[in-house]
Amino acid sequence: MKEKDSVENNEKSPDNRKKSGEKIISDNKTMSDTGKPSAGENRENKMGVMPVGKLLFTMSLPIMISMLVQALYNVVDSMFVARVSENALTALSMAFPIQNLMIAVSTGLGVGLNAVLSRALGAKDEKGVNCAATNGIMLLFICGLVFMLGGATIVRPYFEMQTDIAEIVESGVDYTTIVMLGSMGIFMQILFERLLQSTGRTLLTMVSQGVGAIANIILDPIFIFGLFGVPKMGVAGAAYATILGQWIAAAIGLVMNIRKNPEVSISMKGFRPHGATIRRILSIGIPSVVMQSIGSIMTFLMNQILIAFSATAVAVFGVYFKLQSFVFMPVFGLNNGTVPIVAYNFGARRGDRMRQTIKYSICAAVAIMIVGMLMFQSIPDKLLRLFDASEEMLRLGVPALRIISISFPLAGFGIGAGSVFQALGFSVYSMIISLIRQLVVLIPCAYAIGWVTGDVTGVWWAFVIAELVSLTASALYLRRVNRDVIRTL
Repeated sequence: MKEKDSVENNEKSPDNRKKSGEKIISDNKTMSDTGKPSAGENRENKMGVMPVGKLLFTMSLPIMISMLVQALYNVVDSMFVARVSENALTALSMAFPIQNLMIAVSTGLGVGLNAVLSRALGAKDEKGVNCAATNGIMLLFICGLVFMLGGATIVRPYFEMQTDIAEIVESGVDYTTIVMLGSMGIFMQILFERLLQSTGRTLLTMVSQGVGAIANIILDPIFIFGLFGVPKMGVAGAAYATILGQWIAAAIGLVMNIRKNPEVSISMKGFRPHGATIRRILSIGIPSVVMQSIGSIMTFLMNQILIAFSATAVAVFGVYFKLQSFVFMPVFGLNNGTVPIVAYNFGARRGDRMRQTIKYSICAAVAIMIVGMLMFQSIPDKLLRLFDASEEMLRLGVPALRIISISFPLAGFGIGAGSVFQALGFSVYSMIISLIRQLVVLIPCAYAIGWVTGDVTGVWWAFVIAELVSLTASALYLRRVNRDVIRTL
């Protein structure tokens, strides 16, 4: 089964557009990451000509570094909050589903925008590139407004339905309300970063993400503990540091796009929504949003399972998510580098380059995950002590990290396959796999094991079982896409 967009791209191939008199770009200037033409030469974008291994490395490495920095500031947030109290750390764990939902919506729609824009770029469709950019801006802005409204209405009921411990509720409400009211920052940050990624300027993405993350890390202790004359704000200070870092990254991303990304016009002058473009972005983006949002539902339900054992078990689960981001974020960075390359070469009808990119990407993802597994197996106690872990947290957390990390290499294959589905417009496959892994398998298994054994340690094995099922589904869907789409090019 081929996606209809591939048919539309064939209908609007360069040859057909010439016949219809439609304006096309005869050459796509090779730009450096600074946005300047290379030695005045007119050539195709690097995503179509650079050796695949080198291309994937140069595209992905800046994103991987920037996402590692992002993972670092998430960990730093929790490390500082842990010094306030263990209940404050538990509050952040309970706030995570809402934060993850914001990230899911912004990055999911960003995936749709990235795929549509890069495909238009590969097809030399200048009008399609700019149309994708402006409609993407509109969609992400609307989503930001929705979350701001949610920050003013739903936060307290959300926490009160999970626990009656006053310190956890109040800390959680303070943190989450601030983060949601300032959520336009994360939506604009993701938007401008995706525009840069779509044209291959991932180094500039690294700059915007890195500066924003460093700002967050610097501001965290100042706002939380009241340094340099700033009032001591506790958990609320961590929230203010987070949103300020996001707004700084968004501002830098906007400037980079205006000055250094000439292939994309983000002018909203005379803008009118374009239904076909919006549908294409949403057809790819919504399954990705749903896929990532499932993680929020999973985390919420897992917290409910774990709170029956103890608040410390919830804190352990929250710490695990912070720590695993150091492993998963580089793989997600690799994913973000893979999507525009595959999408571009799909638009350019270059199946050989697509196959090479997929092979290298999946192998690299699995290798990174193996390294992460070895780290979690060897030093789990040291990792937990970064969060001022109590003896009880160490007792629960050490086996948790060791058991869950067994699933890392399996997850690496799934993430690599997911980047292919997203790039080619088959995000629904990723959504189905995520649904099966996190809700159909993980939560029922976790509940059943916990109920049968009466021991929270057994709950962690549900992650391994879920990833085994996910691996099987990912392999089957990847085989189908290769047969029906990639081999036909």
